[in-house]
Amino acid sequence: MADLVRLAQIIEPEARALGFELVRVKMVASEAGEGGQALQVMAEDPATGQLVLDQCAALSRRISDRLDALEDEGEVLVEGAYHLEVSSPGIDRPLTRAKDFSQWVGHEAKIVLAEKVDGHRNLRGPLAGFEGGKALIDDRKAGRVAVPLEAIHSAKLVLTDELIAATRPLDASGADEIEEIPQDESKEKADD
Repeated sequence: MADLVRLAQIIEPEARALGFELVRVKMVASEAGEGGQALQVMAEDPATGQLVLDQCAALSRRISDRLDALEDEGEVLVEGAYHLEVSSPGIDRPLTRAKDFSQWVGHEAKIVLAEKVDGHRNLRGPLAGFEGGKALIDDRKAGRVAVPLEAIHSAKLVLTDELIAATRPLDASGADEIEEIPQDESKEKADD
């Protein structure tokens, strides 16, 4: 097991040093065949709301160096084997901070609660903001529901055309080098 609060305390300054904001720290079972577990770190550049590959790599190196140094000093941060995964939140990003619920007002979200709130455990609908320490969502069935952050098991944006339109592309460099293959040629190459 891992102390995620302690890991976040260690990782957040490393992200801030690069000008990034920490979105989430989570431990998950590794993908099939890999064994062990993965320490997933999600961060964003406040200017874009995302991270590009070079930014992920830079943050991964900083975190890895810091965790290695603490482990060399004898601090056990994660029991057992694990690997580090650093990523950008993506378009259908998780909602983990108060500002996420305010920033994405009007966009559809799915919220799964740790326990029922107002008789509901699963909520889905447009976000309505964050007030008084509670995330607001206009659930399709229940209407406006106010949920304390600590009651949320998981929350994320739902991929919609509106969300795609509202999300700025990060880096289009190289896009002009993509060669489109006419349909007939692509079928021929697949048959080879």
